[in-house]
Amino acid sequence: MAILVPRAYWIATVVFLASVIALVGYQFSSETSFSRLRLWYALATAEESPFAPALAPSFSNQSEIFVNEYGPAVAAPVPQERLFENSTGSRVAVCLVGGARAFELTGKTLKKYVVNAYNNTDIFLHSPLDKDSHKFTLLSGAVGLASARIFVPERLPESTLQREVLTAANSPNGIQGLLQYFNLVEGCLGLISEYEKKHNIKYDWIVRTRVDGYWTGPLPPLSSLNPSVYHIPEGSHYGGLNDRLGVGNAETSRVALSRLSLLPLLHQRGARNLNSETAFKAQLRYSNVRYSLTSFPFCILTYRKYAWPPAYFGVPVASLSTKGDMNGVKCKPCTPKATGSEAQAIVSKLGKGWGFPGHIEGLELCDARQDWEPQWRTIYEKESGQEFSSDAKNVTTRSIAECVRDMEEFQKQWEVWDAPPAQVICSKGSNEQQVGN
Repeated sequence: MAILVPRAYWIATVVFLASVIALVGYQFSSETSFSRLRLWYALATAEESPFAPALAPSFSNQSEIFVNEYGPAVAAPVPQERLFENSTGSRVAVCLVGGARAFELTGKTLKKYVVNAYNNTDIFLHSPLDKDSHKFTLLSGAVGLASARIFVPERLPESTLQREVLTAANSPNGIQGLLQYFNLVEGCLGLISEYEKKHNIKYDWIVRTRVDGYWTGPLPPLSSLNPSVYHIPEGSHYGGLNDRLGVGNAETSRVALSRLSLLPLLHQRGARNLNSETAFKAQLRYSNVRYSLTSFPFCILTYRKYAWPPAYFGVPVASLSTKGDMNGVKCKPCTPKATGSEAQAIVSKLGKGWGFPGHIEGLELCDARQDWEPQWRTIYEKESGQEFSSDAKNVTTRSIAECVRDMEEFQKQWEVWDAPPAQVICSKGSNEQQVGN
């Protein structure tokens, strides 16, 4: 017996299918192929090379959110009630990690533009003990010094799993260097978690940055950030995602900062031969955390030497004279070797998913084949717009006794201080020469 289907049913079905097609067309433009979008997630695995260049993001005034498994899709407007109206009502944790080699140059900018960027902020410091640790006294007087841990570094065991997931290629200290870095980052998350438990609080936002970051402007207002995604800098992705800075809510940040703990997940999902950036991308992907490329006004001060001009897989080094947001690109005080259209032409030849720094307004490049110029301090003072302050000079010239006095006073300002005695910290730096010499 024939089954009669009401005409209204067919009409409803056609309308539904048309709606689905329209929705897909809205999310992905006609010229966007799924094979192209998939390249955003060409993570290094046993079958995929970690050095395969990825597509570059499109740079516009419209923010992009990257949706796991499908690639970039234009973000829908975020309802105002989901955004923090200002920083006053949001509890913020700022996590500072790394060694303090250039802290007499970066410390003042971190204090001004990161530590003091938001109200209701607590500061956390996680750093290995070395000859530069005493320079952290430049943070003295900052508001919200919550918990600091300066630890004696020890070699971390390297498991078979870790050796399979990670690669030593392009890492100055091999896989051990990656593990030490991951331990630094995740250790700061541990400090934050302990502090939250102690005070029965939960942070709305967590900012993680390196202490060798030189800042030229403040962090963006929290009201401009989407709390449902993890914000990272544009450019310098090196096959994965730029991991030199991150800003997110408590949930996304805990995934982003769990660099060691999530390695087993990456291994389980078949990820192999990853560098720091590709491992970072994988842990966000496999944890279903969305990310957004955001502009940040900072660079990473470097003493390493790099080829000039940088090749396809090379590393560009920006001059501090660069005017635009540098998004964590390597930098140093130098007399620029290339400016304007010449500098843009050089970086345009870099791998778009590798060392390409993104569009940086007023980019000026250094020839980084040599050590810092003898007149680096004069260049620094000119380009930073501030004098090489007396307190910054003092940390490189003070006596051990003066250092111990400053360090003991600094220690008292922290609610939690876990570090070797001041005498030990200061003795480590007693024989160092001034930075750059």
